[in-house]
Amino acid sequence: MEIEEFPRQPFHIRDAERLGCSHRSVRRAAEEGLLVRVTRGVYRRSDVPDTVETRAAAARWVISPHHVAVDRTAAWLLGVDMLTLHEHELLPPLEVCALRGRNPTHRPELDGRSRDLSPVDLTRVGDVRVTTPLRTSLDLGCHLRRREAFAAMCLLARQHGLTAGDLVRELPRYRRRRGVVQCRQLARHVEPRVESHREAWTLLEIIDAGLPAPEPQWWVERDGLPVFRLDFAYVAARVCVEYDGADAHDRTPDQREHDRQRRAWLQEDGWTVIVVRRGDFTGAGLTRWLDALREALRPSYTNRRW
Repeated sequence: MEIEEFPRQPFHIRDAERLGCSHRSVRRAAEEGLLVRVTRGVYRRSDVPDTVETRAAAARWVISPHHVAVDRTAAWLLGVDMLTLHEHELLPPLEVCALRGRNPTHRPELDGRSRDLSPVDLTRVGDVRVTTPLRTSLDLGCHLRRREAFAAMCLLARQHGLTAGDLVRELPRYRRRRGVVQCRQLARHVEPRVESHREAWTLLEIIDAGLPAPEPQWWVERDGLPVFRLDFAYVAARVCVEYDGADAHDRTPDQREHDRQRRAWLQEDGWTVIVVRRGDFTGAGLTRWLDALREALRPSYTNRRW
């Protein structure tokens, strides 16, 4: 079985025979890694890049013209993946809603619902109608768990040029909506310079701890040239917070040595480096680095006499 036997465009398994392949060959090709299951019943070749255009072409097989992709499906089509690791294995139904005057779908591959959407809430990705980045961001700010909601809002802002002000100005439309209290709390802290889900989590923990917000993606210069970019920096205090999500065994010896030298140079240059790792968002791990950050930011001098 060769990968060239399958079309380059995403296809639905129900059309396999028309395309010259059987259901069995499609499933076997997926098991062998030649095909990737994009959503329920829809496949693409593994040598085709996972782009927004490819995702839209795959979703077109499932989402009818009378439905709108919303929530996490809309975010996925807009370039921000909010599915959990477990859901990537099971591939949950696509999240859609019916346009006004239409009934929600009951197809098993779709999670159909109703929602009052205005024309300004809608855009298109390829042939698929989706909620706009702004509407999607606010919907997820209401619907997702707090950390994931903040990550979605930051990453959509980064991908589509939104600001915290854009989100805050739109919030009056959401008055009395379920989840709006959380969304309102998060919207004013949205930071488009955050580059990953866990960086967003790190920033949110700093804010929730009552600490001042750091400067994201700060370049440290050497001899007037930018040499190191820090995830988060308190420039005046020379304190930085770095999220390091890689396990030690995932790194090559050269990468580990580069990290060691980089952090040693920062410390020699007067920086306090606080490293946040994958498991440091609950319990003792969270307490450890927040306490270290709080201590590092404590002024060493005050002009108060008492």
